[in-house]
Amino acid sequence: MERYDVAVVGTGPAGVSAAITAKIRNKKVLLIGDRDLTKKMRQAHEINNYPGFPKVKGEDLAKALSGHLKQMEIEITDVKVVNIYAMGKYFSLQTSGETYEALSVIAATGVMPGKMLDGEEPLVGSGVSYCATCDAPLYRGKDVIVLGYGKEEEKEAAFLSEVARKVIYFPVYNGEPSDPADNVKVIKEVPASVKREGPKMVLTTAQGTVFETDGIFVLRESVSPGALIPGLATDGPHIVVDRQMRTNIKGLFACGDITGKPYQYIKSAGEGNVAALSAVEYLG
Repeated sequence: MERYDVAVVGTGPAGVSAAITAKIRNKKVLLIGDRDLTKKMRQAHEINNYPGFPKVKGEDLAKALSGHLKQMEIEITDVKVVNIYAMGKYFSLQTSGETYEALSVIAATGVMPGKMLDGEEPLVGSGVSYCATCDAPLYRGKDVIVLGYGKEEEKEAAFLSEVARKVIYFPVYNGEPSDPADNVKVIKEVPASVKREGPKMVLTTAQGTVFETDGIFVLRESVSPGALIPGLATDGPHIVVDRQMRTNIKGLFACGDITGKPYQYIKSAGEGNVAALSAVEYLG
């Protein structure tokens, strides 16, 4: 398997900055994230504190960053990372498509919108899954619940309906979901908590309705750092880092909104640069 020097997870200003700096320092870079860069940046009306880009629209800044990546011949691998494991001398990154390996990792995933469900984190990998492609075979002929936090997750629910006996789909977003498959039931209630009762998983909504199933797929744009990387030191929704963007796991660095406030694009870009230089020093 091909092994990269630096894997950067996230394509906001932090991840783009980290990838560019690592490439300048002649490292073999894997950049994973949305090929169109982060939705948050693309939808920003106006950014006033990014040096050299006064009153820039988020969409225009995204185009500039994409152009810089293209000039540096840095490609974006558009997959979702569901787990990162420290394997000793390298890291294994499990995605919705395949597994990648890298000698160091820079997490620039941004802050997960909202909060986790009550009881969710302890059940990850034991009834709660973040990846339909990865774990669908475990539920062949069984019942599953899918929590879709974006309209694009309807495709994942449709895929699971081809494997599972029955799918209950919760659209946790504005707008009407598309017509579901025959074995997909749409429930428009707000998921509140999950727990295990014997061999079954139980989901309770804010409205007090209880649903029993075999497995629960929680499909968000991003995953909480503690669930993404086992053993990682966190402070609430943020990853704990030092001034060099080093985490408590050797070879793993973090930058951008995921390290804490202020949530500013220029702060994220600067931290991306520091994280990449620290990764280069670590590799050296």
